[in-house]
Amino acid sequence: MRITELLKKESIELGVKVSDKEEAIDRLVSLMDAGGRLKDTAGYKEGILAREALGSTAIGEGIAIPHAKVEAVKEPGLAAMVVPEGVDYDAFDGSLANLLFMIAAPAEGADVHLEALSRLSTLLMNPGFKEGLIGAADKDEFLRIIDETEVERFGAPEGETGQNAKEDAETGAKAGAKAKTGAEADTSSGYRVLAVTACPTGIAHTYMAAENLENTGKKLGIALKAETDGSGGAQNVLTREEIAAADAIIIAADKNVEMARFDGKPVIMVPVADGIHKAEELIKRAVDGTVPVYRHMGAAGGESVPEGSDSIGRTIYKHLMNGVSHMLPFVIGGGILIALAFLFDDYSINPANFGKNTPLAAYLKTVGEQAFGMMLPILAGFIAMSIADRPGLAVGLVAGLIAKTGATFANPAGGDVNAGFLGALFAGFVGGYIVAGLRKLFSRLPKSLEGIKPVLLYPVIGIFLAAVVTTFVNPYMGMINDGLTHFLNGMGGVSRIVLGMVLGGMMSIDMGGPFNKAAYVFGTAQLAEGNFEVMAAVMAGGMVPPIAIALCTSFFKKKFTAKERQSGIVNYVMGLSFITEGAIPFAAQDPLRVIPSCIIGSAIAGGLSMAFGCTLRAPHGGIFVLPTIGNPFMYLAAVVVGAAAGCVILGMLKKNAEE
Repeated sequence: MRITELLKKESIELGVKVSDKEEAIDRLVSLMDAGGRLKDTAGYKEGILAREALGSTAIGEGIAIPHAKVEAVKEPGLAAMVVPEGVDYDAFDGSLANLLFMIAAPAEGADVHLEALSRLSTLLMNPGFKEGLIGAADKDEFLRIIDETEVERFGAPEGETGQNAKEDAETGAKAGAKAKTGAEADTSSGYRVLAVTACPTGIAHTYMAAENLENTGKKLGIALKAETDGSGGAQNVLTREEIAAADAIIIAADKNVEMARFDGKPVIMVPVADGIHKAEELIKRAVDGTVPVYRHMGAAGGESVPEGSDSIGRTIYKHLMNGVSHMLPFVIGGGILIALAFLFDDYSINPANFGKNTPLAAYLKTVGEQAFGMMLPILAGFIAMSIADRPGLAVGLVAGLIAKTGATFANPAGGDVNAGFLGALFAGFVGGYIVAGLRKLFSRLPKSLEGIKPVLLYPVIGIFLAAVVTTFVNPYMGMINDGLTHFLNGMGGVSRIVLGMVLGGMMSIDMGGPFNKAAYVFGTAQLAEGNFEVMAAVMAGGMVPPIAIALCTSFFKKKFTAKERQSGIVNYVMGLSFITEGAIPFAAQDPLRVIPSCIIGSAIAGGLSMAFGCTLRAPHGGIFVLPTIGNPFMYLAAVVVGAAAGCVILGMLKKNAEE
């Protein structure tokens, strides 16, 4: 099956103008339906949105490939749309999408169409192909470019029907590899580098990552073979002989792949997007002899960690971030609902009961408190799950709940101590490592008892042991927590401003990295203790970098290329939404000028927020939660002043750009 068999004229639209990502998806779904590929339009759109929730399908460089494999699809198909002015599709590089292909794949049935989809993904990585489609005068030319490029790249069709199509689908990636990359290099002694690519749906990004890795390997003169773990199963499968002879393995995947076969080999594990965008960097790392050796530990789903790949600090950080990322929806949702309760309440009715004086406020505050109250158990539960996989979840949740209640041996019901965030943090790690220890201990049990481990042994023994340890530690955590709270509450005006400046500046040091996350986690922890000024300063500092860069692209246009100025517009939205990562592409290109400018601007914003006494009960939301912020207008002024300062400093430091 060829690409042009999946793409009908009725499903192509050129010269489109759409305002945002949602409108683009609606337009593409309508085009797909016009081609007669769907049996349930709403169900298909739901599948598309579910895939987007896992991460944007924009791959950068002006391309987006939304896709779904769901029951709502009647037969496989494609829809295509050209947006000359571009549309913001949440691309990692901030670029606007000009060329969009939407893929529809049925949930069941033959997978012969997957070869055409993998071919499309492959062609989109080739220089000139995208530009030709964007510049097509009409639909006929659009289809002709695809057809000619496919024939040039993969050869003319030779009666692809029935068994031939099926066989080609199963070996499409292997045939492509011979035509495109390291297979053309000298492989008589085997491939130097092997790769496995996989994305959650196994349709587009899987093949694009494989194509880019192999093309880059060819450019570098390094023989490379990529296995694609796609929707139709693994293709171009790596053999034992190839694995044994390879220098290193690259796993570019967003889902579990079979890892036991790589035991004892140097392995790099990265997201599938890195295979698309960082292929050269990955291949060079693979052959420089510094990649750590992978040791398979037999974890469920083939998950394990390469030996020596992470330091102790990095490992702890990853477990912590797993807990924090799962905790945030509860904190954000609960915090905003609590803030809305105060916004809609009447203080004059009963000041002592402020937040619950009216029925609406009482309901919002009750629901918000319930959600917010789950913050600490969720944090502990998912830290434990990160350490010990699924058996650790229940143990961590219970240990976190015990930390939250402040239970002690003298008073098991709790209430005497405030273990707080630190107690839950400790409980999560204790629960996780207890279960990890139990798994190792029980690995010697007969296989006939394998089934009772996760349903009886791990939860009963794990919960009891984690509870005992947490209960013992709670008083000490309470002392630390109370001491920190008293220290913060006792800080004077100048000291609080300095704290705000430090936390604000930390948000810009690495823009999503360890420093940024450390400040953010500290602010979130202080929410649980009622110190709402800290979180306000943290968010102010995090909003500044994208806004400062956006302002600079507007007022210092000569300092940026046309493409950078276009991306700068997107940063207004990202900054106002408290998405600090929008500044990363600019910081990566010119770190010595961009990062110091942003740090100064963020520090100013954080310090001013503290000076103005601004408060924030929700750890996210940006400008959209402004009505719920204490002293909102001065908070907005702090962000504006900080962003303006960062803009001016960057404008002074940065040299004029060369187009």
